[in-house]
Amino acid sequence: MFSLPPLLESARARTVIVLQTTLFAAIGLLALWTFLFPLPGDVGLFAVGLVLLFGATCAAFIVPWGSLNAWASLALPLLDVVAIYVMRQAAPTAGIGGMLVLPVIWLSVFFGAAGYLVSLVSVVGLFVILPTIDARQTLGFATITTPLVFLIVATLSLVGARQLAAQRRLFSRQRDAMSITLQRSLRQEVLLAEVLDTIDFGVLRLGADGSITVANEAHDRLQRAARVADSATPSGTASVYAADGATPLDAHDIPFARAARGEVFDNQVVWFGAPGSRRRALSVSVRRTFAADGADSGAVIVSRDVTSELTALRARDSLVASVSHELRTPLTSIIGYLELAIDDPDVPAHARGSLEVAERNAERLLGIVSDILTASSRSEKSADLTVAQQDIDVAEMLRASGVAYRPSAAERGIEIEIDEIAHVRAYADPLRMRQVLDNLVSNAVKYNRDGGTVSLAATSDGLSTWLTVTDTGIGMSRDALGRLFERFFRADASRTGGTGLGLSIARDLVRAHGGDITVESTPGIGSVFTVRLPASAEALDSPAPADLTELAQRSPRAAEVGSVWKERGA
Repeated sequence: MFSLPPLLESARARTVIVLQTTLFAAIGLLALWTFLFPLPGDVGLFAVGLVLLFGATCAAFIVPWGSLNAWASLALPLLDVVAIYVMRQAAPTAGIGGMLVLPVIWLSVFFGAAGYLVSLVSVVGLFVILPTIDARQTLGFATITTPLVFLIVATLSLVGARQLAAQRRLFSRQRDAMSITLQRSLRQEVLLAEVLDTIDFGVLRLGADGSITVANEAHDRLQRAARVADSATPSGTASVYAADGATPLDAHDIPFARAARGEVFDNQVVWFGAPGSRRRALSVSVRRTFAADGADSGAVIVSRDVTSELTALRARDSLVASVSHELRTPLTSIIGYLELAIDDPDVPAHARGSLEVAERNAERLLGIVSDILTASSRSEKSADLTVAQQDIDVAEMLRASGVAYRPSAAERGIEIEIDEIAHVRAYADPLRMRQVLDNLVSNAVKYNRDGGTVSLAATSDGLSTWLTVTDTGIGMSRDALGRLFERFFRADASRTGGTGLGLSIARDLVRAHGGDITVESTPGIGSVFTVRLPASAEALDSPAPADLTELAQRSPRAAEVGSVWKERGA
């Protein structure tokens, strides 16, 4: 590798050598010119000046200026000034005084105000004082204009040097600030990489052009596991499947392809590997990122391995389904024999009452087992959602459900309002919807306060029909609302021995109709459950309202309940 000689390693030494060599070269050319044209003056005195200049040039190469004080190099431009003085005195008309411009610049640039004053004194002495004491030289306009030119050159050199020094200091500070910022960024990048590599979630950052900019170790590990599962798939069959594990996914439906297209989604489950082989399931979520100007800058993909979770859930559902199925047969037999015993006229009255209690509890237990078996089904929606929809009048269904629960509600002084139910039509399965309404009305009674009210209402706009069950009970917190429709979740297990499956099954049944269930609740005030159904077969594919605000505008009963809640809250 090329390296500078030790003499030139210092910036000060290089500057001294360049400036001194330039001056010596210029005057050396002038000396060579004297061989062609005789020098109009004292040749010997000119030679003395040339020797002084040569000595200064040799000193520029010999002296280690980098190890000396910066002011030590002042000797060279001063020696150059003396040499130029001698040579101009030897030949006043040869124009050698113009060579003083380089020492003037040297002094003004590298020695600041002190060098600037020295250069001005040198110029005045050379062009003003010497002509006044030397009879060979005459005073004229050049005596004034030449020093003025040198004064301008010196001034510009000093100002330029000051500006360059200020810019150099500014650049130095900016360099230091950038260095600190770079070090901080590197530390943050290392810290971010360490944090990302410690979590079990795979994190992938896609740029706006689809390129990968960040990927943690967990992502690489999950991808390797997915590739292993993929490699076990027989050739000629699909290797990526949807959440049900059976529906093959096309290449453009894979989460990473969807993310590259700009889509955003949560917890999409994808299975890698064919059914029956060693498979791997990933849950993938995607969020878009944006630049400071609001432009799309890419996406962040978060994936996690949910194979164990899904396998455990399926094993649990299989176990629950098996146990529930095995319990139904003996329970059905028990209920049958209890009915025979109750109908036997020879059974004493006090024994018949005990048998009736046993029958009611056996039927309740059979209902719980049926709920568990339904919720643990292996169908796509985790419930047996076979529905036979037809055009029905929901008013009769609502009244029948309310009347069925009036006896149990009367024991606690709870009133079930069914007198003002409007006659509206819906496209639904009457048996399935009665199952849904019974669950909602039962919960409205269970979780109500003594002496409270349960209101049933219906309304329709021709496209959708809404059924509302409103209670004045204990209400629910925001956290409970978020989990209300989860299987086996019970908002208040102390009030009832239910399984926590009723609302989950009810929502699955309503969604199988092409509708949905929503709920609003305020702790201490009450809850409103709203069932939306298609009003007719033709309206089955109509878009649903965005939220309950639109429902409140269409449903007078829901708006009335909202106003009552406001009054009670006040």
